[in-house]
Amino acid sequence: MTDPETFARADLGDHWRRLRRESPVHWHPAAPGRPGFWVVSRYADLLTVYRDNRNYTSEKGNVLVTLLAGEDSAAGRMLAVTDGPHHRDVRNVLLKAFTPRAMAGVVERVRANTRRLVADAVRRGSCDFAAEVSEHIPLATIADLLGVPESDRAYLLSRTRSALSSDTAGQSDEDGWSARSDILLYFADLMEQRRGRETDDVISVLTNALVDGKHLARDEIVLNCYSLILGGDETSRLTMNDAVRTLAVEHGQWQALRERRVAVGTAAEEVLRWATPTMHFGRSAVHRTVLGGQEIAPGDIVTLWHSSANRDEAVFAEPDRFDLARTPNKHLAFGYGPHFCIGAYLARAEVTAMLDALRSFSSGFEIAGPVKHFHSNFLTGLSSLPVSFEPDLAGLAAGTT
Repeated sequence: MTDPETFARADLGDHWRRLRRESPVHWHPAAPGRPGFWVVSRYADLLTVYRDNRNYTSEKGNVLVTLLAGEDSAAGRMLAVTDGPHHRDVRNVLLKAFTPRAMAGVVERVRANTRRLVADAVRRGSCDFAAEVSEHIPLATIADLLGVPESDRAYLLSRTRSALSSDTAGQSDEDGWSARSDILLYFADLMEQRRGRETDDVISVLTNALVDGKHLARDEIVLNCYSLILGGDETSRLTMNDAVRTLAVEHGQWQALRERRVAVGTAAEEVLRWATPTMHFGRSAVHRTVLGGQEIAPGDIVTLWHSSANRDEAVFAEPDRFDLARTPNKHLAFGYGPHFCIGAYLARAEVTAMLDALRSFSSGFEIAGPVKHFHSNFLTGLSSLPVSFEPDLAGLAAGTT
């Protein structure tokens, strides 16, 4: 589970089904240079860990790369790896910028930008959907929220893509760390420009906010901007790519969406469950406890596999069937509990806008060439997706408003 090749080589559906049935809390043995860890595959057990901030902590890392290293340098400063009252206080600062009311104008810009990008692609007749459409939607949105200048966005995208995943095998750990350092340095510069400026972008909000009567430290502001740009880009973008690839072959589901027999918001939830672009998160045990019949010792690494839990037969009827009308659909694509994704509302708006634009401007589409996968043990998805479109001339004539 530590090797990206494991996820690139084959469909792991049978593996996850076997683990859920026979060993839902499974010990992944140690290997030279790294410790062993628990692999949790069952939905109910994931919820147990996510809810339990007493027995499990995020502050030694929340993804395999940092958990196996034994620490996360951002612990206690970046929300994703901070627990307790300080996590709550900083999260409350950020939530002011992410409420549905505060997001209304942003969501409208998401809709307009998405419709324009999809319509342009359909008019051209073909495109690399991953490179020409989906990667421009979430990054533009989170960059708007953060106040990133338009001229810097291509650079930020290139570093984001290298920070937690790679288009090809062979990227070294040093390459990933270098990309993350570049992003942090970029936001440090931007933060200094915003100090004392009372504007509504997230960098300014964090820079000028008071928590317990004090301004947040420079590193804390920079690290949380870094977290937002990565989280805000990857989930939506990879979900959109997976949706197009899946709908290209699931003709009945595409027709249901196109003919408005399924609500686009309901469809978006199934697309998120099906794609599950963030394969895992993790925790470290603080106290001795029992999970799924296994004794978890203090210090043990516990990895939580959404890619299994979102196909758990105990929760989802026919979990391996793509069903845009599925309801209820309590998937874990955004995590759960105190660390539930702060940008979930925005991500849902982006995926919904893409599906609506697709059904408005195209009568059908197909995969037009070989797809290219990310190389990662954390994220799953496509970095290249050639698509050819059949245009809906009436939809295109009606415009992108």
